[in-house]
Amino acid sequence: MQKFDPLNPDFESRVRAGFAAQPLMRTLGATLAKIAPGEVHIELPFSAALTQGNGYIHAGAITSIVDSACGYAAFSLMPVGTSVLTVEFKVNLINPAKGDRFVAIGKVIKPGRTLSVCSGEVTAYANGATKLIAMMQATMMQVSA
Repeated sequence: MQKFDPLNPDFESRVRAGFAAQPLMRTLGATLAKIAPGEVHIELPFSAALTQGNGYIHAGAITSIVDSACGYAAFSLMPVGTSVLTVEFKVNLINPAKGDRFVAIGKVIKPGRTLSVCSGEVTAYANGATKLIAMMQATMMQVSA
């Protein structure tokens, strides 16, 4: 994995504050599991309230956590006085979102002054087994706060 030097030494508290201010993540029950320069993990426990008709976690919930993981990964490398917005993403839903918990990992592939390219993966955990359920490629934009 590529190592990045954050432009803000206080990047972790900025990511935590941004995440805490996001009502959707609270609504979903998602939590931050790991923060490193250019990499963020978000965990989502299974909730019947987030399922679709077949009993799997809805793709909207899965996409939301991996989008946020990618966004905060990019944000961790941005300077003070900036914020982050998703410009575009593509998601491949590889397997049904079936499990006890789900972990989205967002990683910066190429940081830029304005745009950063990120990749994301979501893994399902159930009964000691893991399964990759989604992959994302995303572009994040640095904006003035």
